[in-house]
Amino acid sequence: MQFVTADTHFLDEHLLGIDKFAPRPFLTVEQMDQEIVQNWNELVGENDTVYHLGDIAVYFAKPQSKAYEKIFEILNSLNGHLVLIKGNHDNRGLFKYLAKNNYFFEGKPKFSFHDVGVLLKYDHCQYYLTHYPMMLGIAPQIINLHGHIHHYAVPAKENINVGIDSPEIDYLLPERVSFGAPLRFSQIEKIVNGKADDFTKRA
Repeated sequence: MQFVTADTHFLDEHLLGIDKFAPRPFLTVEQMDQEIVQNWNELVGENDTVYHLGDIAVYFAKPQSKAYEKIFEILNSLNGHLVLIKGNHDNRGLFKYLAKNNYFFEGKPKFSFHDVGVLLKYDHCQYYLTHYPMMLGIAPQIINLHGHIHHYAVPAKENINVGIDSPEIDYLLPERVSFGAPLRFSQIEKIVNGKADDFTKRA
């Protein structure tokens, strides 16, 4: 099965509390990270694929390799093969560290990497997976799945925020999505249709 997510921000103390850009109701990053990992692993199987659209973690240490090691430990605890698309908080040093410590199971690597995005076909639909929202314009038949903007949504029906803080997850109600759980593509289709219907009602 294939899943998509973004903006996990593991280890990021800047998101704790209610007065932040993307506030999360946890007292510690340990609590936040544990909840994301638990909800992720309850849904994703070991041989599933998860497209992570950037901003994996925000953590600094000296030497920097200590930070990479801690991020690797968290990512390694997550089920699935992780396809990592670079976000503004991800750097090449981290990707190089993950590549150096990469390994294969079931014939596929634990980690694979993309700097900009991935064009993906799923159930006769085309999705462009990026970190930043893209205004595709000339290709309206392609849905842009993205992260980066946390609690906000792009006012265009072709752009879907799949980050774990996204308000567009509400299009799945009354279905409940556990915090940090990646989205199945069947759920993405419901969000796409829900947002399109919403825009039709506004017209």
